[in-house]
Amino acid sequence: MSNNTNNVQAVKIVTADPSGLGLFGLAMVTLVASTQKLGWTTGFSFVIPWAVFLGAIAQMIACFNDFKHNNTFGATAFGAYGLFWLSVATSWMIKMGVFGPALASNVDGVQLGVAFAGFFIFSVFMTIGAMETHKVLFTIFVLIDILFLGLAADSFGLGHAWHGIAAWAELIIALVGFYGSAAATLNTHFGKPFLPVGKPFGIFK
Repeated sequence: MSNNTNNVQAVKIVTADPSGLGLFGLAMVTLVASTQKLGWTTGFSFVIPWAVFLGAIAQMIACFNDFKHNNTFGATAFGAYGLFWLSVATSWMIKMGVFGPALASNVDGVQLGVAFAGFFIFSVFMTIGAMETHKVLFTIFVLIDILFLGLAADSFGLGHAWHGIAAWAELIIALVGFYGSAAATLNTHFGKPFLPVGKPFGIFK
């Protein structure tokens, strides 16, 4: 009689850090969208493709790969904001009548404001988490907080000044996002801190 031994073998799947792609998607869509808010460009027709493919799909790709990295924070952030841009693009298309006049005539901007308020709440607690990543990412989250606060206040009719605050916050998100994407990509590529991102605050960890 022989004893059978069950050997359990763990297999680790190595995937690259998706942060560079995710942050690039964020940077591109906020760059294009901010020009419309600032009045430098007009209309949403050419904002929608960037919202869908860069704001949504690029960040969702980063989300799925961060889940493979067991990075709950990164996956949640990229996934939530990717779905946000898909939702916003759909809202714009509804307002433009892409899905028919019945939906377009039944738009209530306050509902969009409620959604912005919800994302503001989400972004605030994610900002707390970002304090233990690095300072570039923390800066992006603070700016996202300002963006959603401005969008919500503007949608609730609390003053047009909030629109300007949101627009400038979105533009700065794009600029810092490009830097964050470059740092995530080049630091990994060169195997050293080619572009500094700042140490975590070290308050909670």
